[in-house]
Amino acid sequence: MTVANLHETIQASILRRAELQLEISELQAQKTLATYSQADLQSLLSSEKHSVRDYFKALYEGDEELQAQYLDYTQIPDFEEQIDKITAEFQEQLEELTAWETAIDAQITTNDAELKEIDAYLDSYKQMLSSNIQEDFNFGLNG
Repeated sequence: MTVANLHETIQASILRRAELQLEISELQAQKTLATYSQADLQSLLSSEKHSVRDYFKALYEGDEELQAQYLDYTQIPDFEEQIDKITAEFQEQLEELTAWETAIDAQITTNDAELKEIDAYLDSYKQMLSSNIQEDFNFGLNG
């Protein structure tokens, strides 16, 4: 009866280990997606800021009054306002992606810890069975 229970426990542990490995693979794929999404959003943000810079630089270079009033285009009051507006638009999305990636990392860490625990149990079962078989073999030789 104990052999059947031990066999069932080992099989359940092996099944759970496989489930965890699959979950970790899926989570790593999601993390990759989150990382790429964040990079795409950063690229879009950078592109939007670049467009604003190009606009104000062209405006500054084409207007002698602005050149006399400001040292460069970044000092034009509307420039900083536009940059801040664009940054604010993207900030919430970036924070959501960062939170998503952090949650995925936490779940991967949790699953890794459980996987290591299962591997330790399986190793202890293997070691226990191996030593019991060795003891039984030695007992059979001596008895």
